[in-house]
Amino acid sequence: MAKKIYRAGIDVLFPPSCVDCGGVVEAGWYRHLCGPCAARLHVVQPPFCPTCGHPFFGALEENRRCAHCETLAPRFGEGRTAILLQGSGRSLIHTLKYHAGLHVLGDITSAMRRASGYADYVRGAVLVPVPLHPRKHRERRYNQSRLLADCAVQAADGQAEVKELLRRITDTPTQTHFDREARRENLKNAFALAPGATLNPSLRYLLVDDVFTTGSTLNSCAAVLRRGGALRLDVVTFGHG
Repeated sequence: MAKKIYRAGIDVLFPPSCVDCGGVVEAGWYRHLCGPCAARLHVVQPPFCPTCGHPFFGALEENRRCAHCETLAPRFGEGRTAILLQGSGRSLIHTLKYHAGLHVLGDITSAMRRASGYADYVRGAVLVPVPLHPRKHRERRYNQSRLLADCAVQAADGQAEVKELLRRITDTPTQTHFDREARRENLKNAFALAPGATLNPSLRYLLVDDVFTTGSTLNSCAAVLRRGGALRLDVVTFGHG
């Protein structure tokens, strides 16, 4: 309570600026998105693709995959995402990922709580962050997927745990401008189980990444966990796009 009162006082004296438009943020659901930008944050609600979590718009057939997943052969079961990676949503994840913006983690947790069914989907699972290569981790000083996994645990009221069961053994180039086939080739043998990692076939594992784009990174990690003994394996991301 004291922390909330202190933060409220700081916000009055030094109002935070919006990470999307740069304007002043007044009281609202998010501390770093102003009212208009928060209104444009596309928090995912059903119906959505069961494989990646991308929302459907308009009529659809039950259990139908979206266009992003029609040619994907997933090594995991289901997938969920909290927001679409556009506008203010893109600004949130880019602030965290490229500008050391750890201050937006609270807003990310809030968005996860607002995404329909997201917290329930996370509860009871073992969350496995997609790892960074050690070189990139040294440069960035944190793994955004690990931080997002922690946010997901908070959104689920602590009813989940995080285990770093994977390591990245190949320092692959950025995937940003690759198509699905190039991404798949780029990620061959890029991941392995972390030293000493063991998997319990009775537990549900949930791979965590920042963004679902083609699913190639998640599929590559899922293949390693499958070989390691994960029978119940799903994925979750913060954004999709």
